Amino acid sequence: MEQFIKKKIIQVKKGDQSAFSDVVAFYQDKIYQHCYRMLGNKHEAEDMAQEAFIRAFVNIDSFDENRKFSTWLYRIATNLTIDRMRKRKPDYHLDAEVKGTDGLDMYSQLASTERLPGEEVESRELQRYIHQEISQLPSKYRSIIMLRYLEEFSLKEISEILDVPLGTVKTRIHRGREALRKRLRHV
Repeated sequence: MEQFIKKKIIQVKKGDQSAFSDVVAFYQDKIYQHCYRMLGNKHEAEDMAQEAFIRAFVNIDSFDENRKFSTWLYRIATNLTIDRMRKRKPDYHLDAEVKGTDGLDMYSQLASTERLPGEEVESRELQRYIHQEISQLPSKYRSIIMLRYLEEFSLKEISEILDVPLGTVKTRIHRGREALRKRLRHV
């Protein structure tokens, strides 16, 4: 699939603007989910995902074709969401309640794995609690933890997305896990 994306990027750089729509179609759900996990707000996540694609398109000439496009795009989206988090009020959380539901969040909408209702409730509560604790971490740890464990990026990809040395990524993952472990010690 990476070859398909590289081909489309080359077409966009040559002036074929319609080729970028294929790139957007491929990444739009992934980028939206990443932004949503970072921001915890549907509307902000939609705005940031759209802005990430606009910035990628406008700056496509600066993209190095020898690197993975997904890493570059996630880096743009991550930087935008971190900037948004710095500018807004701190009362939003990763597990923001879905409007029109009775106290449910997006994580509670995950498909059941045929567990007993009591186990499902406990699992949802624990999951909500863990995500709440992740959302309380400083942004430099929160973004690393989310990219590594929720988005499942490699350490090298995280390094490229955040534009920090690999050693810094490892340190922040370690410190982020330690901070999360301290927050979850009574669970």
